[in-house]
Amino acid sequence: MEDFNKLVEAEAANIQRQGEDEEERDPESNTLHQPLLKRNRTLSSSPLAIIGAKVSHIESLDYEINENDLFKQDWRSRSKTEVLQYIFLKWLLAFLVGLLTGLIATLINLAVENIAGYKLLAVVNYIEQKRYLMGFIYMAGANFLLTLVAAVLCVCFAPTAAGPGIPEIKAYLNGVDTPNMFGATTLIVKDLGILSKLLQFRERQIIGSIGAVSAGLDLGKEGPLVHIGSCIASLLGQGGPDNYRIRWRWLRYFNNDRDRRDLITCGSSSGVCAAFRSPVGGVLFALEEVATWWRSALLWRTFFSTAVVVVVLRAFMEYCKSGNCGLFGKGGLIMFDVSGVSVRYHAEDIIPVAVIGVLGGVLGSLYNHFLHKVLKVYNIINEKGKLHKLLLSLSVSIFTSICMYGLPFLVKCRPCDASSLESSCPTTGRAGNFKQFNCPKGYYNDLATLLITTNDNAVRNIFSINTPTEFHIFSLTIFFALYCILGLITFGIAVPSGLFLPIILMGSAYGRMLGIAMGPYTKIDQGLYAVLGAASLMAGSMRMTVSLCVIFLELTNNLLLLPITMIVLLIAKTVGDCFNPSIYDIILELKGLGCTS
Repeated sequence: MEDFNKLVEAEAANIQRQGEDEEERDPESNTLHQPLLKRNRTLSSSPLAIIGAKVSHIESLDYEINENDLFKQDWRSRSKTEVLQYIFLKWLLAFLVGLLTGLIATLINLAVENIAGYKLLAVVNYIEQKRYLMGFIYMAGANFLLTLVAAVLCVCFAPTAAGPGIPEIKAYLNGVDTPNMFGATTLIVKDLGILSKLLQFRERQIIGSIGAVSAGLDLGKEGPLVHIGSCIASLLGQGGPDNYRIRWRWLRYFNNDRDRRDLITCGSSSGVCAAFRSPVGGVLFALEEVATWWRSALLWRTFFSTAVVVVVLRAFMEYCKSGNCGLFGKGGLIMFDVSGVSVRYHAEDIIPVAVIGVLGGVLGSLYNHFLHKVLKVYNIINEKGKLHKLLLSLSVSIFTSICMYGLPFLVKCRPCDASSLESSCPTTGRAGNFKQFNCPKGYYNDLATLLITTNDNAVRNIFSINTPTEFHIFSLTIFFALYCILGLITFGIAVPSGLFLPIILMGSAYGRMLGIAMGPYTKIDQGLYAVLGAASLMAGSMRMTVSLCVIFLELTNNLLLLPITMIVLLIAKTVGDCFNPSIYDIILELKGLGCTS
């Protein structure tokens, strides 16, 4: 405590000396040619912000423009050409943000589907030959190497690439600048703030995301894509990294925090759009979750950026339909299509829908609580050095491989439905609803259908409609318990990670279980119960409503789900708010970035 008081007194004395120096400085020494909105990006005095029990070296960003007489005179003195240049550059940069984010998302999706696909095909081949031990060794070894690549890049080269990046972006867009927060000063020449540091490591973030997602870890690529989109926006806004910055005179218009903030907002919405193929949901995510300063002009530019992302993704998918993308497949913009079912519900269905909302709020707050505890433990481990970070990541990878491969052997094989096509049950490839795994012909392993596949395919399988007898409640219970454990221990290791997909998988599991229990008393399909369960847990943990509602509508392509989805989200958020803050606010508090809500 004495050391802490001495530190605070030393900082106060330093600030006082700087104030005296500024008073003695000749005010006429500042020339009129210096930009009015320019700010020193390097902290000279390291001001301390005491947040709870943490001491954080942070600085506020200047998003408010002082519209004094000098500022107004400066704008009036600009010619029409300069004004048009400024407007054109804003839209051009918004276009480039969407274009580059879409291209990078395409690269990540292509790499993940092919790497994970060929890995799963090899594992399935060993299983068909009854060489179960070799199948496990191959799967665990491949996951270990992929995790090692992602962890080494994050630990040794780019510490800022670990995690989702969304909490830090939220802090930045709400006026918190953190130049020295992540301790990556040895890797950069000048400390340009958190988003600029993230920007300099975007290539490693991309490679790390590919490795971590392909390794079968319980994480998604949504958070890293938001992170990458924001990094691209920051890069374009400042003309590139320090060592290779473009000296284009037009970029002087963006030499202020406000315009850079708006561009990074476009980047974050483009990242969500690239992750879920949800343009409107991406805009609403930026509005509801990460941005506080918002204007109608910014709304148009963010929507324009997300529209560009969708066009890029659509063009890529059309190209892949000809078979030029390996194992990527022939999917469309709708990721988890449940439009083939007729949604029918009555007044009595409000009760199970409300139960899902309450469960989502309670389980979401419990998840936030336990994840908070786990992250505190991980902070202690990570402070011991790089080796401990690597060992933690690799240990989680080995544990995940053991569970994913071993647990399907615990469940009984289920016979294929006589009404199903012979080609669809059982399936022996890397994807499919009825994985044969270790079962004889005519039988399938329902737990392997959810575990021996990619996370995206697992969501498609558990969201499947018109399959009331596909999953046994015992298998769903194992799946739910496993992903609760993996969701707690995986987030926080030194790899790029996203929270969206793990929470969707957990929520869809208990939603489907409730659908099985309510089968005789409701007309809502079990797959739709899984969708509602996923939405409820996301609202209970992340405390988002409007953006989640639109994202799920764009994911599932079923507008008839809108009323009950709204009810579930509102109930889950209300219940969750009674216990603790959202998961992103908890992470912000742990990082010492303060309250930005």
